[in-house]
Amino acid sequence: MTEELEVTSHSAGQDTIARRPLRIGVIGSASADPVVWATAHAVGRALGRAEALLVCGGGGGVMAAAAEGACREGGEVLGILPGDDPGAAADGVSIPVATGLGEARNYLVVRAAEAVIAVAGGWGTVNEAAHCMKIDRPLVGVRDALGERFEIERFDDPAAAVARALELATERRSDPRPRHVAR
Repeated sequence: MTEELEVTSHSAGQDTIARRPLRIGVIGSASADPVVWATAHAVGRALGRAEALLVCGGGGGVMAAAAEGACREGGEVLGILPGDDPGAAADGVSIPVATGLGEARNYLVVRAAEAVIAVAGGWGTVNEAAHCMKIDRPLVGVRDALGERFEIERFDDPAAAVARALELATERRSDPRPRHVAR
């Protein structure tokens, strides 16, 4: 009887996890020219259509463009803000979390995601990408500016980048083995 209850309990837990949306991080420049804006917006729209939870830093540039794109498709956006004011979140952010942590919030963005997509980028994006490498978080790029040091899959098409990130997040979720990185 106990074994049966444990199996039932485990199965119920797996069902709950399966119903939760995939959490895909979008990292990138805090400012965006029209090409970068359009790319990030397309990433957000694709994530919204896929009913994934978009996780970002909640600010301007790539974050705002992706959030707006997801919002236009009815998607949810978790914005992990560096400051204390949730009102500072970009318009498309539906769930603002004001951390008061400054740049340290970059780590939370990566930790909250099951896979991450980099668009363009500066030093903050490099920082987040390094966190991805350190904790073994899947990372893909679409017109990213991370350079050769980051050996990641790169795409020109935002929809292809989103499809791959969703695939990697799904694989990560379905792998029951504990994950850790020994480096």
